[in-house]
Formats: sequence, structure tokens, C-alpha cells
Amino acid sequence: MADPIVSVRNVSRRYPGGVTAVDNVSVDIMPNEFFALLGPSGCGKTTLLRMISGLDTPSEGQIYIGGEDMAFTPPNKRPTNMVFQSYAVFPHMTVAQNVAYGLKVTGVPADEIKRRVGEGLEQVKLSHLADRKPDQMSGGQRQRVALARALVKRPKVLLLDEPLSALDAKLRDDMRLELTRLQQEVGITFIIVTHDQDEALSMATRIAVMEKGAIMQLATPEELYEHPTSRFVADFIGKVNLFDADVVSQKGTAVICNAKGLGKINLTTDRSCGKQVTLAVRPEKLKLSKSSPKADGLIKAEARVRDVAYYGDWSEVVVELNSGQMVSVNVQNEKRDVNASVTRGEKTYVSWNPGDSLVLTE
Repeated sequence: MADPIVSVRNVSRRYPGGVTAVDNVSVDIMPNEFFALLGPSGCGKTTLLRMISGLDTPSEGQIYIGGEDMAFTPPNKRPTNMVFQSYAVFPHMTVAQNVAYGLKVTGVPADEIKRRVGEGLEQVKLSHLADRKPDQMSGGQRQRVALARALVKRPKVLLLDEPLSALDAKLRDDMRLELTRLQQEVGITFIIVTHDQDEALSMATRIAVMEKGAIMQLATPEELYEHPTSRFVADFIGKVNLFDADVVSQKGTAVICNAKGLGKINLTTDRSCGKQVTLAVRPEKLKLSKSSPKADGLIKAEARVRDVAYYGDWSEVVVELNSGQMVSVNVQNEKRDVNASVTRGEKTYVSWNPGDSLVLTE
């Protein structure tokens, strides 16, 4: 197995006044990996990225890049480059001049600069705009200029701090695909900081979910979504329905729970349960029906439709169980007849397979 390109060892960052932004974090990031630091505002993800870049200094711990301790290495000497949320392109320079800037100030020969700039603009598909100024370009194009400028310096690791947050929704979707393609093409490690779950899930090979300065779970997007290890991760990654439940008994992996609004249900888990657990189920796992489902073994409850949000190919239906709990259900809109959909106020039944429930003990 390859050695990590970035190794963070027991790193903490504390500020005057007792504020701990990063708390004893250790993580290995591999070569050619698209790695995401994901979490809400103030969780420490940007501080961790800045410490990797050298723009901030750990209070404790070590950061290694390419096997070398970065303790006394300034930002401009590290094998990293950073793309900021604001792009930070120079408005008075052309696209080509912006991309060439970092190479010029480090004394790269003119013919080498010309060649690298040409390659960089080709990679981000901006060769035809080499002579334009930034104010003549869209937000997405300016973001590509910033990417090309960072990549032409040939870093081992590209650091991206909320790079898509200033773009509109359609452009963000396009740039996700563009960043994924670019990372695979250049073959270096990308580390992205984002608070957007969709960004992380769609681009990253692994995701570290952070909260209060610590990594709560580190896994692939699929593992995080399908098998979160805590209530926080389940609730932060995508939408989820959460049910508080009392544990009646547990024998091995078989658990009997009594959940409010659902009654007594049988589940399986490889976790040791205490007296209370949280049951989590994703909205797309649930089904709605006009009458009570006849199939054996389903978890089911009577409900009433409270809200319907239409998103084109699917709708989010919010129903209220007789217990008063609100539950979100994703419904695919397979018919064009809008009158065939559910309506607010109508009685319905919500059901799902017990195997689609996750038992969370944290």
C-alpha cells in the first residue's frame, strides 16, 4: 500500500481565550485521492486546511507532506497550492497572465512558462479565452482560471477552500463534474473543504465529517450515507428521519425496540445497545400507500399528509404520524398527471423494510 501524501498527527489548534478550533485530529490522505473535509460552519475544517497549507500553525502535533515534517516549512516552500473561495484572480491581468503569475515570481524561464500556461488552460478548457480579462468572464470561468493558476505550479496536493460556494446552483453542478474530471486527469491529491453535503458526496473518494474540531467519521461517501455511526453524521449527511426508541431486549444482533409512533419493532444491529437508541431511515426508503400494507414484517404507521414539495422528477412528502412526529418521504414522479400525486390533508400509510433502519447508539 502506498504511503500517505499528507499525514496529520495529533494536531490541535487553540486560540487565545480558550477557543479550540481543531482538537487532536489524526488522518492520512493518500496520493491521487479526492478528499473532502465536510462539516458545519465553525467545525474546524478550514483551520485544518490552512494548517496543511502553512497559513496557520498547529498548537500541537505534526503535519507531514510527502513524508517530510512541515513544522518549519513556510507556505511558499510546501508542495501544495490553494484555491480560495473568492478565486483571488488579478482583475488587471489577462487569463494567461493570471495563470503565469506564480511561475514568473518564482523565476521559471519564459519558454517553460508559455508551455505550462498553455497546458494549464487546455486542462481547464480556457485556451480560447487566454487574452480576456476576468471582468469579461463568468464566475465559473474565473474559478477555472484560479484552478489553472494553482495547477501550473505542479503541486503534489491541491487545497480547495469552499471553491464552489460563490457560484449559482446550475454552475455548481457543472463545476462538480469539472473538478472530478480535472482531478482524475492531473492525477494529484485534491483536498476540498465544504459545508455542502452534495458536493462532498458527488466528488470525494473519502470524506471526513467534522464537528467541534474533531473528525466524527471518516469513510467513503457510500459508507457515510448508508452506515453513519452517529446521530450527528446521519442527520448531517443528506436527509434522514430519526426516531427515539427504548430497547426492550437484545440477543446477539437481534434487538427489540419500542419506538414512539411505531410501537414494538424487531431489528438487527452489530452494535451493543444501551437503554435508548435512535432509529434512522432515509426518506427514499419509505413508501406511501392509500391503505395499510398487507406484507408481513414491514414497519408501518398511519399518517396524514402535511406538505408536498415538488422537484420535477421527485417530490418530498412530509407526513405527520398519529404520534405527532413529522416524517419525510421521497416519492418519484413517474406520471405526468399531477392529479395522481398525494395532496395535503389526506390520510396515508407510511411503511418500510426493517432492514432499511439503522440503529444508532451515539
